[in-house]
Formats: sequence, C-alpha cells, structure tokens
Amino acid sequence: MSEHFKHVQNSACEYFPCHKNADPGTFNCLFCYCPLYFLTDCGGNPGWRGLVKDCTGCTLPHSPGGWEAVQQRLLLAFADLREGRAPKTLGPGQEE
Repeated sequence: MSEHFKHVQNSACEYFPCHKNADPGTFNCLFCYCPLYFLTDCGGNPGWRGLVKDCTGCTLPHSPGGWEAVQQRLLLAFADLREGRAPKTLGPGQEE
C-alpha cells in the first residue's frame, strides 16, 4: 500500500521551509499547523514564553517519521479523553 498521504511539500510557499534548521529535501508541509500545539507534552522540543508555546525550533511534524509521531501523540491524547481525563494542555508549571 502506498504511503504518499503521509507527505506533501509546497516548495512554492513563500515561507518554505518555515523552520530554518530544517532539511528542505525532506521537509513535510502536511502539518503546516501542528495538530499537537494544544499538548504540553507533544513529543517535540518547543520553547515557552510564559504560556505561549514557541514551536519555531521544532521540526518533529515536518521530519521523516513525523506523521507517525503525530498520530501516536494524538492516540494518547484521545485515549485520555475516552477515559475521562483531560490531556495536559497548559504550559510548564501551569498544570492543574
């Protein structure tokens, strides 16, 4: 089975690649806006400015294996929701 659905690249985008430390040859634009942004423990390496998550240094969803990493983190978050637990969504030091 083809796995082309896991990768898309828009090299015509004026921001491509939007992360300066990324490899343009393997850069994946599929998750242009990261679906893990709402998770404190997203699996990437974000920075924090107060409660504002700064993902400019993170290329997890844009790198090879990023599709799988995003899917795994979403499965964990949805499992928490199914069990009646809210996924951790607040910034560092702000957990309830």
